[in-house]
Amino acid sequence: MSARMTRTFAATCVMLAVLSGCVRIGAKPPGTLLSLTSDVAPAAGATSSGTLGEATVVLEPAAAASVSVLRVPVQIDAANVAYIKGTQWIERPSRAFQHLLADTLRARGKGLVVETDRATTGTRIGGQLLAMGFDAPTRSAVVRFEAMKWLPGGRIETRRFESIVRGIDPEPEEIGPALNQAANKIAGEIADWVG
Repeated sequence: MSARMTRTFAATCVMLAVLSGCVRIGAKPPGTLLSLTSDVAPAAGATSSGTLGEATVVLEPAAAASVSVLRVPVQIDAANVAYIKGTQWIERPSRAFQHLLADTLRARGKGLVVETDRATTGTRIGGQLLAMGFDAPTRSAVVRFEAMKWLPGGRIETRRFESIVRGIDPEPEEIGPALNQAANKIAGEIADWVG
């Protein structure tokens, strides 16, 4: 067998191994990946313009330790947290919530809405994602957000939002849609609060 044929054969074997899943780089992926999708979205082709000082700026919120990871937390009791097996978020829950809130504000016609952490002017919306997971004692999906609104002129307002979807099991096919529903409810309430 020539050197060229040996290289071709070796390359073919590697390609087949990769395609068949025999070669895996990194950890085994979870069975389900969760994301947040907006119930309302801007129409295709919708535009807005203005300056950053006129914009509503959506900041990525800070997150409590239990929700600052890609895994979905289960609150066992007041002092114990576990995580749902076989599922995780596609991206940080705080980042996913930032995107969802920005899309909701755009769809509600709030003018120019941008996502950045560098703005120091305009109306800024941020806060802390306190909970986005499953509460075992009540069999509920819970999203809790402590919102902050910085207004032009230095005024700051805060408000706590919470949404609970009850009667679900901690299974990916139930927890994903329930968390999405709860997050959308809060995004809508924040959009009303922003005015």
